[in-house]
Amino acid sequence: MSQELLINITPMETRVALVENGVPQDIFVERNNKQGLVGNIYKGKVVRVLPGMQAAFIDIGEARTAFLHMDDLLPRKSKINAGDNGEPDIRKLLHDGQQLVVQVIKDPVGSKGARLSAQLSLASHYLVYMVEGKHLGVSQRIESEQERERLKLLLGTVVDEVTAEEASLKKEPKKEPSKNTLAGGYILRTAADGAEETELRNTVRFLRRLWQDIVERKLSAKAPCCLYEDLPLYKRVLRDMVGTEVEKIRVDSREVFEKLTQFGNKFNPDIVRLLEHYPGERPLFYMYAIEDEITKALQRKVMLKSGGHIVFDQTEAMSTIDVNTGAFVGHRNLEETIYKTNLEAAAVIARQMRIRNLGGIIIIDFIDMHSVEHRRQVLRALEKALARDPVRTTISGVTELGLVQTTRKRTRQSLGQILCEECPTCFGRGYVKSAESISYEILRDILRAARAYECDSLRVLASAPVIERLTDEDSSQVADLELFINCTIQFRVESLYGLEQFDIIPV
Repeated sequence: MSQELLINITPMETRVALVENGVPQDIFVERNNKQGLVGNIYKGKVVRVLPGMQAAFIDIGEARTAFLHMDDLLPRKSKINAGDNGEPDIRKLLHDGQQLVVQVIKDPVGSKGARLSAQLSLASHYLVYMVEGKHLGVSQRIESEQERERLKLLLGTVVDEVTAEEASLKKEPKKEPSKNTLAGGYILRTAADGAEETELRNTVRFLRRLWQDIVERKLSAKAPCCLYEDLPLYKRVLRDMVGTEVEKIRVDSREVFEKLTQFGNKFNPDIVRLLEHYPGERPLFYMYAIEDEITKALQRKVMLKSGGHIVFDQTEAMSTIDVNTGAFVGHRNLEETIYKTNLEAAAVIARQMRIRNLGGIIIIDFIDMHSVEHRRQVLRALEKALARDPVRTTISGVTELGLVQTTRKRTRQSLGQILCEECPTCFGRGYVKSAESISYEILRDILRAARAYECDSLRVLASAPVIERLTDEDSSQVADLELFINCTIQFRVESLYGLEQFDIIPV
């Protein structure tokens, strides 16, 4: 299965799309003035400890204080500093004003600040270096047991050799970091499949030098401050996403193409041969129909080829996905129609979850199926489609009401949260009051205004649909109200007013 990475660079933002067999699968957007914080390491200051939540708010120098939970403070459940219930007590570990080094694991979303962890890690193309770790792990996506064992043994040998090299260098009369700053564990990433000893050794050396540099900066830095900033999006995708299936990486900026070439030559020479500068006059994202895909991903309803449709609703607590047959009537019977619609929807849902970057709890309401075998096949199709998602996604099961419960790891904002803002007319409700409702509200407010002010006339300013309603369908009620309050009512259309906006002015 062939894949291409498309990188679109503008002065305002960077956009990256992963295209698989001509179909977009992932879309990433990073604004230059609002770059993500995930992966950044900070020297922060404790602002407030919350013993009831076993958490603390940390000032890392951003607009909103970040959140650190006990589970992300200790590497595992520990009896050290335990309270009366046997659980660790955060008040014995943190106090107001204390400084500590933390890493962002979730970007700020909505009114919530960033989520932090004190368990630090540094990522490279082949490895993840776990600063407080003590073991060597292998990505579960490397399926060959023989290859997993080979990599684990090879990495263990490399780590021992590099550790011995560092121990010999410590004998030299030079400034060195504090003890145990170079200890840690490693996780072999999917990209390490087939990696050779030299590549792993160079990666281990690089990660340890990088961590040593962070430690030295920490000693002189004043909190709150950033000690390490993760790579920009166009470099991060090369580090995290380029695997054996990626056949081409197209970049529409000559400057960024040269930067990526230098980056590849330094850390992964195999990437360089995949890089290609796109100088065409037609925009790269238009040529691959990525712009149309972004537009579709911001819509609530997604149409299916069969005629059915899927409705996506994203809230702060969870996302819900509803499958409907729509115009699809099938050719045999109702049960077969529902089964085919659900099968098609399963593949589309998995792809839309990736493109929209939905995270957290996701509830899927497939059309009810009576056949147990049909339900099993649809669930299997969904699992198979989600298996290709690089973000950890799990299916928790089916509820008594037939709803499929899934979770998808959320680290960054969804596509909609990056590109959209709350509607100034409906304020995020997704609907507005009807012209009829606003008309009746105005009539009630006219009565109140007439009692509050002594005047011969009242002027109503509102949007065109509301004024049309008042002067047409509700004209008899307006006439009766004029007689009751003994006051003339004037109407004027304000083109800049929203449907729910109006004013009543004594004249």
